[in-house]
Amino acid sequence: MFRHLAGASALALILAGAAFAQDHDHDHGHEDVTLYRVFVGDHEKGQVTAFDLSEPDHRWTFPTTGQVKLFPVAGGAVVAAVQSDADTVQFIRSGIAFHDHGDHRDIEVADPAAIDASLTGPRPFHLVEHDGKVVLNYDQGGYAEILEGGALAEGKVEPVKFPQARAHHGFVAPLGDSWLSTVASDEKVEGDASVPRLGLQAFDAEGKPAGDLASCTAIHGEAFSGAYLAAGCKEGVLTVKAGANGPEYRLLPYPADLPQGGTTGTLLGATGIQVFLGNYGPDGLAVIDPVDEPHYRYIKLPFRRVDFALDPARPSTGYVLTEDGSLHRIDLLKAEIAASAKVTEPYSMDGHWNDPRPRLALAGDEIVVTDPNAGLVRRIATESLEELGTVEVEGKPYNIAVTGGSGVTH
Repeated sequence: MFRHLAGASALALILAGAAFAQDHDHDHGHEDVTLYRVFVGDHEKGQVTAFDLSEPDHRWTFPTTGQVKLFPVAGGAVVAAVQSDADTVQFIRSGIAFHDHGDHRDIEVADPAAIDASLTGPRPFHLVEHDGKVVLNYDQGGYAEILEGGALAEGKVEPVKFPQARAHHGFVAPLGDSWLSTVASDEKVEGDASVPRLGLQAFDAEGKPAGDLASCTAIHGEAFSGAYLAAGCKEGVLTVKAGANGPEYRLLPYPADLPQGGTTGTLLGATGIQVFLGNYGPDGLAVIDPVDEPHYRYIKLPFRRVDFALDPARPSTGYVLTEDGSLHRIDLLKAEIAASAKVTEPYSMDGHWNDPRPRLALAGDEIVVTDPNAGLVRRIATESLEELGTVEVEGKPYNIAVTGGSGVTH
């Protein structure tokens, strides 16, 4: 059974909102504000377009060095634009900041603005944010860089280097008092062949080993949910939690009743309940419980998967777009497709992995979907999966990130 995380349930949010409304019934000095700001990276040119979802003509354009993958970080105050092929990471202040006051949170809104400082290094790729830290792994550099989320929200880009024994496609993540890093083999490889990845190991802040290697062949993908970090392996999913004597590892082998030959390499961690949603093979998903059996529940998709996302406001809900152009709502508790609707033209998964295909993000009661071939961002209702409208975006809108939410202005 999934663990519900204290303080994160929808009921708690509703009750808090009710209490706030009662406490401030006669306060005319505040205004409730809901604002979501969408950031879209172009597939062909170095450019990020930002717009307010409620007022799409209110928009901004930011030049980048190359094609970007976008990550909201520092509580959504900043959007990181990771440009692997251009060896660059740029940062954009989202213009939306929240301040928690227990029974409510304040929201501050300004125009988004580029942060002058950036990071450069050989092929930045995986970005991990956890426990107030933002960590970027440089696949061809043999190191990661660590940023403080609070400082980044103030526009300060002050990286601390974390060394690795060998450059590889991996990640570094904080967990308790340890730093967990993927570890690569010292085996010699030819040409552009990938360096074999062996597993995950704990280190201190200077990169010195602080524990034994936990085997996880071809480790790829990472996510946090509740007390756990999970990562995909060739033989299963490796879970880790902080223990009294350091990280505690547990490998969850793929069960025999899953389709043979599949693996998990992309994981999303739910909020509110302790569960992960991962890919499994090209046309499947796996709901993964790190504690209770069955650890895996498989969801067969009608076509190959294009992109998938979790709903932060509805902890047991996810969404997946398949190559026929259909968007499916996933019930994680039942591990099944709850509803489906056609939202784009078909996008075949044949071809290069980085061909322009739709990407998903959540914005309150809406799913925003890039549609590169149509030059649109589509707005889809989470409840009905009906299209609420479209936003034209110049070029080929591709990767996407959303910041914002609800708060009070005084």
